[in-house]
Amino acid sequence: MRPTRTSVVTIMFVAIVLSAGMVSTQGTTDFSFSTGDPDGRMAVATRPESHKKIEVEAADDFIFTSTRTITEATFTGMLFNGGRGEIREVAVEIYRVFPLDSNTVRPIHVPTRQNSPSDNAFTARSSADGTLRFSVDRLSARFQADNSVIDGINPSPNQHTLGEGPVVGQEVQFDVVFDPPIVLPADHYFFVPQVRLQGVGGNFLWLSAPRPTSPPIFVGDLQMWIRNADLDPDWLRVGADIVGGSPAPTFNGSFSLRGTP
Repeated sequence: MRPTRTSVVTIMFVAIVLSAGMVSTQGTTDFSFSTGDPDGRMAVATRPESHKKIEVEAADDFIFTSTRTITEATFTGMLFNGGRGEIREVAVEIYRVFPLDSNTVRPIHVPTRQNSPSDNAFTARSSADGTLRFSVDRLSARFQADNSVIDGINPSPNQHTLGEGPVVGQEVQFDVVFDPPIVLPADHYFFVPQVRLQGVGGNFLWLSAPRPTSPPIFVGDLQMWIRNADLDPDWLRVGADIVGGSPAPTFNGSFSLRGTP
């Protein structure tokens, strides 16, 4: 969980792109990583804390086999249920894999913590404190996901809700620049994007990307996890714990990373 931000960056969503505060993310990079485009299977809330909304964090993983410097990232989702309007904050957190950065002796309130994100973030960037700049493009006016997780994030034994059903919204892609860049030693990490919208009803929902893939995106690819402030510091698997089934589905989040060695 990130510290509470006191500053606010307000950028109006107008027509196809957010015109105010737009930045270019074009440039020469030495490496790139991508989970692929959205597959329409799942959409999950992920947002900083705001007035009348508790924090929700959704995470998907990546691996670096050597030290890398991340300068830019993208992630794709939808503006749902009144999401057209002001985008107040965009944030990105990086977590390591449990048990790093975690309390391993306390009781847990979820089915498992194996292969989950850690209790606490390894590092974070946010437009609220000026360490992240962003632009956003509207990819389509209407995009449907077959299932969603927004409010149904519960501790055991009530975690198995099946999801909250289909959702429809505007498909958008966020392009972010990290300033300063994020330097990560070789390790296994989770990427956590968050978008805070003005108003009580609107939500940003992160869209899933195909999983499993053949061949795998990388050896050791894990699935999407989620938690809210009430469940923190524990995490739930979106597919195995919340949706369930036999076999339970698994999801990646749609995102990409770019940077230098």
